[in-house]
Amino acid sequence: MMKYLSLPDNATRILPFYLAMEEYAARIIGEEDIFFMWQVDPTVIFGRNQLIASEVNVDYCREHGIAFYRRRSGGGCVYADKDNIMFSYITRSDEVQTTFTRYTSAVAAMLRGLGLDANASDRNDVLIGNRKVSGNAFYHIPGRSIVHGTMLFDTNMEHMLNAITPSREKLTSKGVESVRSHITMLSEHLSMDIEAFKRYVRETMCDGEIQLTADDVAEIEVITQAYLEPSFLWGNDPSCEVQRGGRIEGVGSIHVAIELKGGTVQDLHLKGDFLPLCEDVRQTLLDKLRGVKLTEEDLRQALNGCDAGQWILNLTNEKLITLLTTI
Repeated sequence: MMKYLSLPDNATRILPFYLAMEEYAARIIGEEDIFFMWQVDPTVIFGRNQLIASEVNVDYCREHGIAFYRRRSGGGCVYADKDNIMFSYITRSDEVQTTFTRYTSAVAAMLRGLGLDANASDRNDVLIGNRKVSGNAFYHIPGRSIVHGTMLFDTNMEHMLNAITPSREKLTSKGVESVRSHITMLSEHLSMDIEAFKRYVRETMCDGEIQLTADDVAEIEVITQAYLEPSFLWGNDPSCEVQRGGRIEGVGSIHVAIELKGGTVQDLHLKGDFLPLCEDVRQTLLDKLRGVKLTEEDLRQALNGCDAGQWILNLTNEKLITLLTTI
């Protein structure tokens, strides 16, 4: 059994605070096994080695007030909100798979206690039947391991799907149903509300409590700042090449290879049957976009006062932005 780590108040904090809380528990608190649950306002969290431009729909997030942060653990991109519960487990262990297995097996057993057909998969997920209800990621520091993951209760499916896809196209109902066939929500299986479920989890998985103090919270807030640094959010992006291309009505076919570093444009190359109107379209475009993040908002700002139709026949700024972010 684990000890439950409690905060001294019920304030809703930004997601990096809870990641910092995990680190604090792992480094400072000597208990063998620690567990806590948390909820946040709409937020996307992506893995340590993921590229923002490929994983996060930054424009959609900004439009809908969805925050996004990088975590130190690996794994994929996750959406969280107040109808989704996040679990954090900290243990004294250096064995990755052993830790994963012990944790996911405990979560599956907890769900079976509610009469659900729950089991742990070999991909470190927790399933109800053959549909995922919980996905998990791992972070290790010497002598301690952190597992954190989702517990889908009744989350906003539209936000979840649109915020973590690089496509700016709205997902159709058919697309939503396709994803729904692979995941499930606890609200589909339980009559209890989310607060009752949280009480059940705590009573089932924990046999005591560790109460954090205001001084502990102040220390955690210091650790939180590292997650907010632009160099951590954007700078960990490896150099990569993003391919965009398609046929634009009245313009012709344009294909562009964009080199990104830290989420910003470093270089690009153009090909296609479009008609150039200046001597070096590639260099002209690169001069405007180098160092610019590959989002609609940032591209639009960078092109403000310019006319793409002076570089390529019949091209408009909006068509160019659509090409660079969507096609």
